[in-house]
Amino acid sequence: MLTKKQHDLLSYIHTHMKESDLAPSFDEMKDALNLKSKSGIHRLITALVERGYLERLPNRARAISIKKLPGSFKEKGAVAQEESPSNDIFKSDLEGVRPLPMYGKISAGTPIEAIRHEGNYFDAPLSLLGSGEYYALEVDGESMLNAGIHDGDTAIIRRTDRASLGNIVVALVDGEEVTLKTLAKDKDKIVLQPENDAFDPQYYDQNQVIIQGVLASIIRKY
Repeated sequence: MLTKKQHDLLSYIHTHMKESDLAPSFDEMKDALNLKSKSGIHRLITALVERGYLERLPNRARAISIKKLPGSFKEKGAVAQEESPSNDIFKSDLEGVRPLPMYGKISAGTPIEAIRHEGNYFDAPLSLLGSGEYYALEVDGESMLNAGIHDGDTAIIRRTDRASLGNIVVALVDGEEVTLKTLAKDKDKIVLQPENDAFDPQYYDQNQVIIQGVLASIIRKY
């Protein structure tokens, strides 16, 4: 699987070498990806070499050549060993999985700062996914323990702004914080219900809570 940075670097090298026979310099690559040091470029190139996308050529200046490209790069005569087409530019090399954007930690206790995209991806088994758009989150806390959700688990979330009562949801509170809870109601209040007796339910006005996804599955690390 290519991370976003790996994909961006491969795309930049490919575009540069279409215009010049030479690969870009490390400084050019660093600037193109807005990295602070060339050591980051070295790590990205090493990863692309290990995955078979790039090849280092001995005894040549800027000794890099492209061996293959993801299907999203497909263009006539671009690369002889090009992969089969795909609509997913982050297509994993592994069969039976789909790379999902991996956001930060989500609190299964009290809400945390709204999650931001970090450019990382997680290979989720296709058997755990249905139709629709998904993303992954790392669970932080134990307020959902009785629902089988443990600290450090990876939560696979189906992106949606609608949920039924009793669903375990990703809820954005006051536009600033997100939390993983069971959705409930009490009269005119939205209740974000923990699944652990050591934690108290959280009560909010309806305009304070926006649903950002529904739990699809949990993957545990042992």
